[in-house]
Amino acid sequence: MNIETALKEALSITGAVGAALVDYESGMALGTLGGGDWLDLDTAAAGNTEVVRSKLRVISALRLNDEIEDILITLRRQYHLIRLLQPAKHDSSLFLYLVLDRERANLALARHHLKNIEAELVV
Repeated sequence: MNIETALKEALSITGAVGAALVDYESGMALGTLGGGDWLDLDTAAAGNTEVVRSKLRVISALRLNDEIEDILITLRRQYHLIRLLQPAKHDSSLFLYLVLDRERANLALARHHLKNIEAELVV
């Protein structure tokens, strides 16, 4: 699936309010969908790029022989889910970013859906 279709699939996840595909080397969103006045997905993409970079530095400093699957940020009313695309498949520095309304979302199902979207995404 292409970027547009992947973002539509992500936004169809129960409770989803915004989705983006982000390059964490540049901090730029390659595509966004949803959001609105209260959720600037381009700003969120740039900010979450710093979260990803920081965690990658920590993993490197600790010499962990492992990779990030996803990062979860919980707010009182929202979940922010960052799913890194596996470099072996995509040869890239990309992540899927999903914002969920905490009252309507099922976090386990959302993670499962994002994993499926990642598997089918062609960039």
